[in-house]
Amino acid sequence: MSSDAAFIPLSAPHLSGNEWKYIKDCLDTGWVSSVGAYVTRFEHELAQAAAVPHAVATTCGTAALHMALLVAGVKPGDEVLVSSMTFIAPVNAIRYANAIPVLVDAEPKHWQMDVNQVRDFLTNGCVRRDGGVFNRVSGRRVAAIVPVHVLGHPVDMNALMKLADEFDLTVIEDATESLGSTYFDRPAGGIGHLGCYSFNGNKIITTGGGGMLVTANEAWAKKARYLTTQAKDDPQEYIHHEIGYNYRLTNIQAAFGCAQIEVLPGYVTRRREIHALYRSKLGSVPGIRFQEEADGVKSNFWLTTVCIDRNLFGMEARALQQQLKAAKIEARPLWQPAHLSPAHQDAFKLPCPVAEDLFANALSLPSCSSATDEDIKRVIQVVHHAAGL
Repeated sequence: MSSDAAFIPLSAPHLSGNEWKYIKDCLDTGWVSSVGAYVTRFEHELAQAAAVPHAVATTCGTAALHMALLVAGVKPGDEVLVSSMTFIAPVNAIRYANAIPVLVDAEPKHWQMDVNQVRDFLTNGCVRRDGGVFNRVSGRRVAAIVPVHVLGHPVDMNALMKLADEFDLTVIEDATESLGSTYFDRPAGGIGHLGCYSFNGNKIITTGGGGMLVTANEAWAKKARYLTTQAKDDPQEYIHHEIGYNYRLTNIQAAFGCAQIEVLPGYVTRRREIHALYRSKLGSVPGIRFQEEADGVKSNFWLTTVCIDRNLFGMEARALQQQLKAAKIEARPLWQPAHLSPAHQDAFKLPCPVAEDLFANALSLPSCSSATDEDIKRVIQVVHHAAGL
C-alpha cells in the first residue's frame, strides 16, 4: 500500500445536503438555542420517519432512553430486560432510572435479543401476582423490555410484542443504530410503545449529538417534553413541581438534522450497497461469517460486521483489526457485553454465550455512506491478503 493512501474511517459523518444553508439560517436569525422552528420541524420529520404521531428531541440518544423509561412508569428497584450485546448506553439509562438491568443474550443468526430466552425467563423465571410480573430469584417487579436493534438490524418485534402484551410489559425500542431500517415494512423504532434514536457523529445521520424519543402515546410525549425542559410549570415564576432535566436539543443541531434526514434514503441505499459488496467478495472466504438479514427485515446495515473463525481464517479478529490499522483502515470489535462490564456486575444476568462469542470474534468494517467502491475494495484487499488469498 502506498504510504500516502487515504485513511478509511469506520463510520464518519456524511455531509452532502443542506447542512450549511440551514445552520446559517439559525445563525442569521439568532435562533440557536433549545427552541426554534428547526426543532419543531425535526421532531415532525422523525415522527413521520417512525410512522408515529409524536416525537420529542433530546440532547442525545441516552437521554431519550432515560426519558422513555421514566414516562413508561419504570420505578426505582424495578427490573428491565435489555440486550447484553449492546453499546452500554441503554444499560446505563436503566440505572439512571434507578432500575436493575436483566441482561439478555443475542441469538446466533441475526445477533439480536434472544426472544426465546426472554420468553423462558418470563414464563419460568417469573411469577405473576397483583401488581405485575416478578422475578422469582430477586423478587423484583419486571417493568419493561429494551430491545436493542444491534448494527441496524431489528429484533424480532412481532414475537417480542406478543410477549409484552401477554405479560403487560412496556417495550422501549433502542433504535439508535437502526434509523431507516424496517421490519415487515414498519420503521424500526416505531413498533414498540416507545422508540429512541441517536444522532451521534457515527450514526447513519448525525446532528453532531442529539437524540429523539418517539411514541404513539400522547400523554407520554407530553410528559417527556415536560421533563426534558426542567419540568417547568410556570416559566415566569420558575416554579417546578417535579425534578426535570436539561435534555432539549438545540435549534442549530435540529437544523443539522433536518438537512440530514432529507438524504437518509440515499444513505441507507449506499450502506446496503457497501454491505452487498463486502458479502460478494468476502462471503466465500474461509472463516468469515456475516450477520444474516431476517425475513421481513430491511436493515440499514449501519455497520457491516463479520465474525472471524481464527482456525479457518488463520488469525483472530483483533489481529485482523491491527492489519487493517496498519493499512490506514479503521475497524473495531463489538462492545464488551454488559454482563461482562465491571460497571454492571450487580445486574441480573441470564446466560449470554452468543454475546461472548460475538465480543471475541466480531469485527466491524468501514461502512460510511460516503465511502467509494474503491475504498471498500481496498478494505477487501487487505482482508484477502490477511487470509492468504
